[in-house]
Amino acid sequence: MKSKTHFIFVLIFCISISSNTIHAAGVETKLVLNCGTEEAETDTEGRKWEPATKYLATQANSIGERALSQDPSLESTVPYMTARIFTAENSYKLPAKSNARHLLRLHFYPSTYGTVSQDDAYFSVTANGLTLLKNFSASITAKALTQAMIVREFSLAPTHSGELLLTFKPSDQHNGAYAFINGIELIEMPNLFGSALVIGSSGELMETNTANLQTMYRLNVGGNYIPATNDSLSRTWYDDSPYLFGASLGRALTNSSLPLKFSEISKSSAPEDVYTSWRAMTEDPKINENFNLTWVFQVDANFTYLIRMHFCEIVYSRINQRVFDIYLNNQTAYDAADVIGWTTSAAVPIHKDFVLYVKDEPGDDHLWVALHPDINSKPEFYDAILNGLEIFKMSEGESLAGPNPVLSDLLVKNEVRNKASQGKAPQQKDGVGVAHVAAGGAAAAVVAALCIVVYTRKNKIAGGESRTSSWLPIYSSSHSSGTKSTISGKSTNGSHVSTLAASLCRHFSLAEIKRATGNFNESQVIGVGGFGKVYRGVIDGDMKVAIKRSNPSSEQGVNEFQTEIEMLSKLRHRHLVSLIGFCEEDGEMALVYDYMHHGTLREHLYKSGKPQLSWKQRLEICIGAARGLHYLHTGARYTIIHRDVKTTNILLNENWIAKVSDFGLSKTGPSINRNHVSTVVKGSFGYLDPEYFRRQQLTEKSDVYSFGVVLFEVLCARPALNPNLTKEQVSLADWALHCQRKGTLEDIIDPHLKGKIVPQCLKKFAETAEKCLSDHGADRPSMGDVLWNLEFALQLQENSGNVTAGAPESDNSGSEEEPHRINPAVHMSTLSLGSDFDLNEKPEDDSVAIFSQIVDQKGR
Repeated sequence: MKSKTHFIFVLIFCISISSNTIHAAGVETKLVLNCGTEEAETDTEGRKWEPATKYLATQANSIGERALSQDPSLESTVPYMTARIFTAENSYKLPAKSNARHLLRLHFYPSTYGTVSQDDAYFSVTANGLTLLKNFSASITAKALTQAMIVREFSLAPTHSGELLLTFKPSDQHNGAYAFINGIELIEMPNLFGSALVIGSSGELMETNTANLQTMYRLNVGGNYIPATNDSLSRTWYDDSPYLFGASLGRALTNSSLPLKFSEISKSSAPEDVYTSWRAMTEDPKINENFNLTWVFQVDANFTYLIRMHFCEIVYSRINQRVFDIYLNNQTAYDAADVIGWTTSAAVPIHKDFVLYVKDEPGDDHLWVALHPDINSKPEFYDAILNGLEIFKMSEGESLAGPNPVLSDLLVKNEVRNKASQGKAPQQKDGVGVAHVAAGGAAAAVVAALCIVVYTRKNKIAGGESRTSSWLPIYSSSHSSGTKSTISGKSTNGSHVSTLAASLCRHFSLAEIKRATGNFNESQVIGVGGFGKVYRGVIDGDMKVAIKRSNPSSEQGVNEFQTEIEMLSKLRHRHLVSLIGFCEEDGEMALVYDYMHHGTLREHLYKSGKPQLSWKQRLEICIGAARGLHYLHTGARYTIIHRDVKTTNILLNENWIAKVSDFGLSKTGPSINRNHVSTVVKGSFGYLDPEYFRRQQLTEKSDVYSFGVVLFEVLCARPALNPNLTKEQVSLADWALHCQRKGTLEDIIDPHLKGKIVPQCLKKFAETAEKCLSDHGADRPSMGDVLWNLEFALQLQENSGNVTAGAPESDNSGSEEEPHRINPAVHMSTLSLGSDFDLNEKPEDDSVAIFSQIVDQKGR
């Protein structure tokens, strides 16, 4: 089932970069156009962007405008800071070689241009009658994907007209709609497409050389990020780890010792780096026999997809050494795949192409790629291999257009609140950002819910054609609200709260809660978490509170209700969010917290439109959060490890005082004769302690690591994970450490802080963050040492000329070696793994078991 080569080119979530000239197989860049200016400009990669005006069909109904603001994540102002605005239908007439395939790349930066709002940009784009985008909103797409700019890339079938008519038309479904474009690239490319096996048919082949395609995913499986400048056809190849599914992630391997022999496919199929790196399964055949090596991708339903899988066997040289089955959406795509059987020798690159239709059924907006050892072939090694993966959407009729992403209710409500608050001073933003309390990162809770969907969905291990899906249970037993006794040490009168905890905080009647929230009026909802909705409320006449109401059908709510009360009723600290009381009546459960007027720390760092914090404010907030964590580690009866320290879980009250929140993942620390707690890894990617991840041994130093990421996030005003950047820069922890050690940290700090930080203060702050991120917990400072150093940094900032040197240096020096970091498992900066109290793990003291959202994730 040998296939010919398909297609090229870039991007799902990130911008790719192409060279002005590509010297491969006669391919030459035709046009690199800056649409919003009349002058040629050069971007940061040295590419020259020519003005696109001369290609316009008419100068009427269009104008070039400059963006009023620049997102910090924009690496180049060209072509993104200028745009061509269309108030009526208009076209570019671009020269295109007859009978040649072309790559078309469209660049969009949603922003305010002149007097037009980004929220009114709804439009369609067609290319010679083929609909590429329909009712497209770059603003909604960017918000949903947390990206600054959007790039859409298409491979267009050969045209016979010698011209590409690229038409932009404002939507007639939106009042005041307009269209815009920042940059256009049109590149002639060889037609690398051929026949592909249709999944679900009896060996039917589909010719794809005349298909119009949109690039969805391009992954260097098991290898590093490959920039477009390292690819002969200007393609960008991304890391595959964010798309891996399940407990068995396999091994990422590399071997470039053997010279590659391109006898089966063209050298332009993929860079050599794709074929010299790969992902295989584990070294344990028993594990491999019971698991798939699986990737999951979100796609648009009701489209056909072309899937190209790249292979190159370098380790083995004989047939039947590594034989495996390939599944696409739980349908058998290929039985007994043997790369050596295809190529007859090692180090010979090859690829296989498949075509799959994705139906519009509940839960079927994902594309699953899975590999499993073919046991029936009795291979020498139970293993599977994949080097590279490309996924393309194929046009249905005359359209490639999919729908705009749907924003979550929470994002929509935040948008409404942000718009309502524009023009007010920070202290007047009453109700903006509000206390998400314990749902401290309510947006992260939404993401976590989606994560649980992905991580708990079972897929078939091997054989068969049927598609199956199911859910792992959140709990092993159901909850009853009768008079049955609950947890040991808890009340037996039907309450889920211990007598001691109930005596330490106020008990509200259901009538009081309804009165405070306007009978749970939806207009008062300020957040949504795993427990349920969070409402703004008023008690005792004028006291503003945040009230979390459990979802009655959620078993998760019962546990969060118990654990939050058990913990927060016993903890009182200036820098911990305060629990005022609870309500448990008529099947309703609610928790009442202090109201946090200024929301989360993250909201005041980037991408929210809220006032910028001064450096002194940021230092004081970090110091407050450090005091709260230091109290958890040392000031309570038991050591308490927060386990989910991040900027969305640091809340700010009306006086900008930092409060640590969201204790859903917290654990009591080890007993006196132990130095760690063994537990399933939980937390948020980007903040997760690599030592904890590797060894599954939790200590308070895991919080220190996460807090180090927070410190760099505060300094650089960028997310802990940003998939819009190159692989070296995706992880803030990795990139900041790299810059710190190279002496270039000042190049990546928040532009608003440039020139405003005393050098000695910056040095102390950066050194503190660096030590927090030491790869080994034993090398990290205690939270008390972190607190001392931050207070000293503040002193340096306030009085640089009169500060006494000699801050006590912790004996925990950072490692000089580049630390081994984990790869993020999803491209989401606040993705949570979920909360757990391991079902087979007995807490040291039930009365202080501080866990919620019990999930037992043991894989399939």
